[in-house]
Amino acid sequence: METSHATALQSKHAGLEARIRDEQRRPQPNETAIHELKKKKLLIKEELSHI
Repeated sequence: METSHATALQSKHAGLEARIRDEQRRPQPNETAIHELKKKKLLIKEELSHI
């Protein structure tokens, strides 16, 4: 069970990383959106460290 949960979290983390990268590549990136995505990514990383 832990393995599938960790895999799901890693997938979400990678997805957020891709969204951040895409947003940063835009001509006028939305800094608020980037900040929120980074906060979500950090929460997932913290949760992964407790598994």
